[in-house]
Amino acid sequence: MKRKLAMFLTLVLATFFAAHAFAGIQFVVKIAPPPIVVFDQPACPGDGYIWTPGYYQYGDYGYYWVPGQWVLPPSVGLLWTPGYWGFVGGRYAWHEGFWGPKVGFYGGINYGNGYFGAGFTGGHWEGTVFRHNTAVSNVDRSKVHNTYVDRSVVQEIKGPNHAFNGKGGSKAQPSGGELETGRSPHQGPTPVQVSHAQEAHNNHLAAHGNPRE
Repeated sequence: MKRKLAMFLTLVLATFFAAHAFAGIQFVVKIAPPPIVVFDQPACPGDGYIWTPGYYQYGDYGYYWVPGQWVLPPSVGLLWTPGYWGFVGGRYAWHEGFWGPKVGFYGGINYGNGYFGAGFTGGHWEGTVFRHNTAVSNVDRSKVHNTYVDRSVVQEIKGPNHAFNGKGGSKAQPSGGELETGRSPHQGPTPVQVSHAQEAHNNHLAAHGNPRE
């Protein structure tokens, strides 16, 4: 009975959010994620990598943190739209992030390092080359050669930094462009991202005395 109710709630929420063409809903929980914590960004390992911010995921023992990572995009010209939690109907639904030519809606969540709630200011593509904005990204110029500085986009993260969109959290609404991006063809997380998230999940289980899967 509980399983059927959970499936019903997921379908209801999916129908609601489909009107906004957000990233696909993965699952639904009753508990709000904790505020986003500011972590030091590791240095970019080399040219071509794009920062994908850390986020909270939900497991058998509650929320756990999936650290941010530098990732090679699936193809030239793609940018990452972070996943986010959305609150509606008394439940918190996780919307998976995706790769696309433009950054879509990610709930107005301030993840830092260029993801300040809308769009991405940590860098941009110039033809087949991705250039990093060193004002918001930790870049070693001896290893990364395609850089620029734009300090006008730097934004301070102020608490509480909500990790979800909806009542009690971020009140951001998607723009027309973000809605169009959500409707356009896009790609899900890369195998590297999936493996990284699985490792965080395994560490979460191990921390509670459970064997790694």
